Amino acid sequence: MIDVVCVKLDSDKNLAYFSPQNLKIYKGQAVIVETENGMQLGKTMSGVFKEEEQNLLLPLKKILHIATEVEIEKQKKLKKEAEDALQIAKRYAKELQLDMTFIDAYYTFEKSQLFFSFVSDNRIDFRELAKKLAQKYKTRIELRQIGVRDKAKRVGGLGPCGLFLCCNTFLTDFNSVSINMAKNQMLALNPSKINGVCGRLLCCLNYENETYSYLKKDLPKIGTIIKTEEGTGKVIDIDIFRKSYRVDFGMRGIIEFHNEK
Repeated sequence: MIDVVCVKLDSDKNLAYFSPQNLKIYKGQAVIVETENGMQLGKTMSGVFKEEEQNLLLPLKKILHIATEVEIEKQKKLKKEAEDALQIAKRYAKELQLDMTFIDAYYTFEKSQLFFSFVSDNRIDFRELAKKLAQKYKTRIELRQIGVRDKAKRVGGLGPCGLFLCCNTFLTDFNSVSINMAKNQMLALNPSKINGVCGRLLCCLNYENETYSYLKKDLPKIGTIIKTEEGTGKVIDIDIFRKSYRVDFGMRGIIEFHNEK
């Protein structure tokens, strides 16, 4: 077990674990951390707690120090400058006739890199755009093409349930979601019902899939022909919560059975 702190980075709203470096860390503090892209400012989402090494990607990056008021103000200024740069990038892309929709931009804390995120249906040759931006801002430019799920995570919004998007509030990673999960939960395979605002399958299909699989394991599959004490018939419906299923015996009608297992 090692000491860790959960931090949300300003740059991409992702949660990550960092080493507290013997600092006294409390939830809600602004901290300066080291990342693969240089120093960044983040907000602690927890105090110091212990976590098993097998659950972490080691070695952990470090929390360098608690952010000062001056550094917090500097971050606000960098954020405003990045927003201005985003508008310039949009204009340059339009002039170069590049089919790309920009999502956000951010500077590393020491202003050594300027990152842009965008979505596009096509592969984009943005070398000329990167060159123009580097000439203007005199720093290293990185343009990242992200997927529609990442866009939803960064932009946020309301899901069909009426709550804020899971990906924008508490999900840290995108787990694989398949159409079989919707089938397993007996949902109508209507895109407007099982797709999120990103146009991909709802992340929440993952939440109850295991429970549905467990509850259905002792019940026959819909469409199968089974033998019962009433004879042989076809399963036309199951109710996993009542542990029951209905069998069509043709001319004899439909009979409901209960599974007591």
